[in-house]
Amino acid sequence: MTKDLRLNNFPISFFSIILGLTGFSIAFQKVEEIIQLPFHLSGFFVWFTVAVFFLLTVVYLYKFIKLPQEVKNEFNHPIKLNFFPTFPISFLLLSIAFLGVDNDISKYMWFTGVITLFFVTVKILSIWMEKDKFQITHMSPAWFIPPVGSMVVPVSGVSHYSHEPLWFFFSLGLMFWVILLIIFFNRIIFHNPLPNKLLPTLFILIAPPAIGFISYVKLTGEVNEFARILYYFALFLTILLFSQYKMFKKIEFFLSWWAYSFPLSAISIASILMYHKTGLIEFKIIGLLLFAFLFWLVLYLLFKTFKSIANKEICVEEE
Repeated sequence: MTKDLRLNNFPISFFSIILGLTGFSIAFQKVEEIIQLPFHLSGFFVWFTVAVFFLLTVVYLYKFIKLPQEVKNEFNHPIKLNFFPTFPISFLLLSIAFLGVDNDISKYMWFTGVITLFFVTVKILSIWMEKDKFQITHMSPAWFIPPVGSMVVPVSGVSHYSHEPLWFFFSLGLMFWVILLIIFFNRIIFHNPLPNKLLPTLFILIAPPAIGFISYVKLTGEVNEFARILYYFALFLTILLFSQYKMFKKIEFFLSWWAYSFPLSAISIASILMYHKTGLIEFKIIGLLLFAFLFWLVLYLLFKTFKSIANKEICVEEE
């Protein structure tokens, strides 16, 4: 009975761990390139991420088979719904991580991620359009996850497919990000503040412009005025959120803490890409400093997560 209860409370948001680990692995690969390490540790984290992804997929598939109604309830939840794209996004990010390891694996992961993400995104947007389903207080940065997924598509997609479908996904993600950003700022300025459990998700705000910058540069091959707008907006949001460190220090550990990792990976990678495209040492310094913090953060998140699992503080009934 206890096992069923814990399975019942196994959240789809667990896949946000994969986003964090994969983003960190990709950032590690980029850092290894620019500092020319004689050894490579990023490969360990890539395969570790694959192992964790496989484990989470098996557990959630078991939940889907054994407790289909609970999965349906989660999909109909106004906040949890937006974490379902983390599953196909995991494939897309792993596709990026495997680009320099095995191109065939990267391609299969990319196609799997794109097809799954497309159908999940259409379903989620259809649910959003049901006017009587949501309240403004349901809005949180987790709503940015579907647009982020669409903007991830071109990053490794340029190596596997023609550009036109990639522009389709980039445009979808970009436009919905702008729309949701306006709604979100209306929500946090004029309505109740986010609950403590969701405060770490504020870092998700960094991901759309940072990933958008990376995708745009991959599609066009250059850093132009629009690319700079995306990058500098992501950088400003990073500075803004770091300035609120006192607020984040007070939050007890939740699984939502993993929301810190992927956006910081994205802005770190974006900064390194800016360094490659402009040759300015300032961007290299920014990228390395962000990665240094990210490295410490991911190790701490892994420690806290394993500790919480050991203490059975995760997959419990929500209050």
